[in-house]
Amino acid sequence: MIYSETDKSFIKKWLAHPLTRGLSIDDPCTTELRKLIIVKKIFLRRIYIEWYKSIASELPKRDGLVLELGSGAGFLRDFIPGLVTSEILPCPDVDIILDGYELPFVDNSLRGIVMTDVFHHLPHPRNFLKEATRCVKPGGVIVMIEPWVTPWSQFIYTKLHHEPFRPEAETWEFPGTGPLSGANGALPWIVFQRDRRQFQHEFPQLQIQKINLDMPFCYLVSGGISLRNLMPGWSFGIWRGMEKLLKPWMEYLAMFARITLLKSNNN
Repeated sequence: MIYSETDKSFIKKWLAHPLTRGLSIDDPCTTELRKLIIVKKIFLRRIYIEWYKSIASELPKRDGLVLELGSGAGFLRDFIPGLVTSEILPCPDVDIILDGYELPFVDNSLRGIVMTDVFHHLPHPRNFLKEATRCVKPGGVIVMIEPWVTPWSQFIYTKLHHEPFRPEAETWEFPGTGPLSGANGALPWIVFQRDRRQFQHEFPQLQIQKINLDMPFCYLVSGGISLRNLMPGWSFGIWRGMEKLLKPWMEYLAMFARITLLKSNNN
């Protein structure tokens, strides 16, 4: 069966979550509504709980602040005591409004920087990586959960997702259309996999410690933040169990990666 563009548009509108349908992603009100969606969608909330636990487990056990970029609709502070939350737009319950290219911290002061689905929204990732290198202590980490490029994810992200997904992009930079709407979902894969040698040459202090590929189906069937529930909350364990059985094939199936960068002690 072949669907016309009108059919596809109707399907997307029908699947869109009623709370955020028609709202701009750059509107701070959208971020607040997304927080409500995560709370109410049990399946989706369990995904975030698992992600947050995995991020917290990567942090070194030492003194120092941990900064979260793009805290907006999330609840990561429930898993990292003393977490400094931040956002680029004014949002309630966020500690700092900041630009990821100019972090208000002194050199070598942070134990870690963490983020979920933020890096691929940075039009100038080098600027962020330079600031992160400056602010994170030797032995500290940058941990992120981001979209990843596999044959399966490329099909899903290019056909069904609203954000640009361009693995073929020649450069790391992309046009910034808005603080949240500009994106290249393939950017983490481009920087840390395709252009890994270039990354290591430009940022020798940042070592790619881990890239953990995961979750080919759960986020998709949860409907994410933008779409309606596609599966009931009680089925989460079944879906995660199936995904764990598929672990040997994640290089072909994964839609997300947890990426851990370690700042070395070398100057």
